Amino acid sequence: MSSLSEKLMGQAAKADGGSRIKQNSINAQDQKRIAAIKTAVLAEGDRIRAKYPILKHQDLIGMAILLFSIAGAVLTGWAYLEGVLAWYVTIPVIAIFLSFTHELEHDLIHYMYFRKNKFMHNLMMALVWICRPSTINPWARRHLHLHHHKHSGTETDLEERAITNGERFTPLRLLMMFDLELSVVLRMFKIPKNRRLKMLMMGAAGNFPVASVFYIGWHAYVAYWAIEAAAWAVGYSVPWPAFVTPELVATANTVAVLIFAPNLLRSFSINFISSNMHYFGDIEDGNFVQQCQVLNSKWFIIPHLFCFNFGSTHGIHHFVVRDPFYIRQMTAKRAHEVMRENGVRFNDLGTFKRANRWSMNEQGQKEAGYQAA
Repeated sequence: MSSLSEKLMGQAAKADGGSRIKQNSINAQDQKRIAAIKTAVLAEGDRIRAKYPILKHQDLIGMAILLFSIAGAVLTGWAYLEGVLAWYVTIPVIAIFLSFTHELEHDLIHYMYFRKNKFMHNLMMALVWICRPSTINPWARRHLHLHHHKHSGTETDLEERAITNGERFTPLRLLMMFDLELSVVLRMFKIPKNRRLKMLMMGAAGNFPVASVFYIGWHAYVAYWAIEAAAWAVGYSVPWPAFVTPELVATANTVAVLIFAPNLLRSFSINFISSNMHYFGDIEDGNFVQQCQVLNSKWFIIPHLFCFNFGSTHGIHHFVVRDPFYIRQMTAKRAHEVMRENGVRFNDLGTFKRANRWSMNEQGQKEAGYQAA
């Protein structure tokens, strides 16, 4: 049976009249660069593991980080309910704890924790999804993510395209990064009419049930306050149904502080960083040098707070998959040195103007489909 990613990729290729991916086209110079980077990062990872023997307990470390993250978010929420913390402190603190669970999910997708214990592995997968209810089913995401590693930056890389990689940088793109359910709906207009319903159903299946409940609640909350604001502006009192009581509204406001806002802040931060550190459209398929840049400029400190320094270290993962996120942080200094020496770009802010294209000249962007983006 074909995997979900294979089905999706086949559909994307057919919709565009056939795939345009260039297979096995990595230039000789970059092949040498990739080998040099891999060798250096693997050696640094081995050195760190030898220096800190505790790192061999990878399953326990992963579970400990998950329990710490859950406990931190719960205690922060409790402090808010008790009046100890203000909402503007509670939201970012919970978002920071949730960012750890995103990294854990990514590692779990690569089977880095409890590989030989299916129950514990799936338990962790379920817990990280519940902790981040605005995200796609992690078991479904696994198919998309593993395909992303094979064909990052190509037309079939649906994982990055779903978070707006390759789109022109506009206010609409910012909105789509903030609200991925809305992003799915808006993207329907770019899909052939005869495929829209099917793709919408597939998106709904990936979100069901956790993300579905999250976005239904979030959009209802936004709609309520939008209507209230409009009514207030014209001096009108909305005759809400009897079940819309002050107590229900107060509960919804609490849910917004403890669940809606932290998750949306975290997801916007990771979507903003990830979609702009990956290149799209005009790269060689499988060329790790061209797939990602390193975003570690001081201008990205705030979003990095809520996505665990993703822009600085995720590029390392494209070269060496085996290391969990905390080891990537430990190898980053040496990895950045060898990556810079071998052509990986750092803080290429021009990507925001080029719709994430690799080419820095206008002709190259047009050939990659810049106008269509």
